Amino acid sequence: MRTVLIPTDFSENALHALTYAQELFKCKRTEFYILHAFADKVYGRFKNTSVQERRKTEQEVRKQTEQKLGELVEKVLGEPPNPLHKFETIAAFDSLVDAVNDFVNQHNIDLVVMGTKGETSDNTTIFGSYTIQVFKYVTCPVLAVPEGTPYQPPKTILFPTDYMLPYKRRELKLLADLAADFKSEIHCLYISDFEVLSDRQIDNRLFLNETLSRAYVAFETHPIKNKVEAILDYIASRNVGLLTMVNSRHSFFEDMLYQSSIDKLGLKIKIPFLVMQNLPR
Repeated sequence: MRTVLIPTDFSENALHALTYAQELFKCKRTEFYILHAFADKVYGRFKNTSVQERRKTEQEVRKQTEQKLGELVEKVLGEPPNPLHKFETIAAFDSLVDAVNDFVNQHNIDLVVMGTKGETSDNTTIFGSYTIQVFKYVTCPVLAVPEGTPYQPPKTILFPTDYMLPYKRRELKLLADLAADFKSEIHCLYISDFEVLSDRQIDNRLFLNETLSRAYVAFETHPIKNKVEAILDYIASRNVGLLTMVNSRHSFFEDMLYQSSIDKLGLKIKIPFLVMQNLPR
């Protein structure tokens, strides 16, 4: 059974991510964990209150949160409910990122799905600061679903990579399963002016091809220019339905994420973005 964690703030955006995940895995046995972290509601408004008052507030907010989570599950169950899907709710007295990361580690979660906005109010981040932190710190794959994106089976998947990472089989298995389920094409895009690969890159590409053997995999090279433009051009020209990248320390993804290129990408991207992790787990 696949396990999927979906953080929610009870917004339409978060609801859209949940319904998108239900569609994505509608033919798979899946346990959905719906989590709301509410520490900010306690500490944000009552910084100068006593311990007793904070505990009382925590109990009140927890009760309200559990009620809203229950109502959310009732709303998305469907009529009739999908017999392959189970739902569990979590009201966490913690920050969002810590609550997500702890739950992922404790329950060995396969995937986190988050709703995102194309542009935040302060224009400084694209997926929102919480999503960026989840990308960076959570040790399992994260699927960011842009606001208002209609569900479509991901028939074409774009995977920009420099082939420098020793990929993790578990993370690639998620991608392989998705591609097999939807009979998708995976396009591995190498952005470089040099087509000759090092021995390390060749080994990693062979491993990639072997692990994704249930899907059609195409390997392509694109001359270096602005990486964001190259990715956006490819998405538009090939009708890509899912963008996926690998996060690791000092990786191609990290270069984009922390050198502001990802900001420009996120302002324009209108398709789901799967970030696979190559972090200790």
